[in-house]
Amino acid sequence: MEIGIDSFAAAPKNLEVSSSQALTELLDRIELADKVGLDVFGLGEHYRKEFLDSASPIILAAAASRTNRIRLTSAVTVLSAADPVRVFQNFSTLDLISEGRAEIVVGRGSFIESFPLFGLSLDDYDALFSEKLNLLLKIRDNEFVNWSGRFRPALNNQAVYPRPLQNQLPIWLGVGGTASSFARAGELGLPLMVAVIGGETHRFRPLIDLYRQAGEKAGHSPEQLKVGLHSIGYVANSNEEAIEDFYPGYKELFTRMGKERGFPPVTRAGFDAQNGPLGAFLVGSYEEVAEKILRHSEALGGIDRFTFQMDVGLSHEKLLKSIELIGKKVSPLVNS
Repeated sequence: MEIGIDSFAAAPKNLEVSSSQALTELLDRIELADKVGLDVFGLGEHYRKEFLDSASPIILAAAASRTNRIRLTSAVTVLSAADPVRVFQNFSTLDLISEGRAEIVVGRGSFIESFPLFGLSLDDYDALFSEKLNLLLKIRDNEFVNWSGRFRPALNNQAVYPRPLQNQLPIWLGVGGTASSFARAGELGLPLMVAVIGGETHRFRPLIDLYRQAGEKAGHSPEQLKVGLHSIGYVANSNEEAIEDFYPGYKELFTRMGKERGFPPVTRAGFDAQNGPLGAFLVGSYEEVAEKILRHSEALGGIDRFTFQMDVGLSHEKLLKSIELIGKKVSPLVNS
């Protein structure tokens, strides 16, 4: 199983650290992830004050120059708000710079700031994504593109460059809990990245079964139908230390964001439930976290990739230590 880290490039909350320093520290963490043997590092895409990842391909390109083997991906690219031609060009360029280590995870995103920013209507939420995904896949598979749709001018035998180093640039479909999204990924034969940031992970099994059934029905091989799992997690030397480090920042961030959506404040009891045996969170010692990854994989019928999301206000030093433990302790236990 591939093990990796996803980051939203958290912006500094005080004047002690500049945004420039925060990005430099992020690159240090990606470099360490590469050195300790992790398989993938992903960057999100947000348009909020809390995060610095609105131009994630640029950050990933900087990381490519400091790493050797780790795969570099988005997590996710908000395709509804993007031009698929430009998305392909950005990641093809990243693929060339990284010598074949680029990937894209496309999704609709969990925030909507990009819609008014780029003059888009929320009434077109799903239609935009469907059309743009179709175009992105056509560009990936064809050097010369013939295509027409509702939301951008047609392409008439138009060449799109540069082409990537890889024969086929990997494109994953990032999903939450919508059955139609799982079925769409299967029908298209795209690897699936499932974001489970709450609830009980095993409850996603019917949706993953739907994905695999749709893929098989469409004629795609089981090897093509990969499943990744993205969850909130953090690793320290003991369960107690991990929770003590992680909970305060988690509470502050998710209480503040939850207030925007009318959710109740985070409580310790709720956190402990999410971090229990069946919950989605993986915050604990490396032994406990490795065991939980394997339990989640079994419950979901096998997963090919697991990525940790740790951006909750932790210090750079604590994040470095956690990445080291994940690479040197968690990954070997999961893959032993």
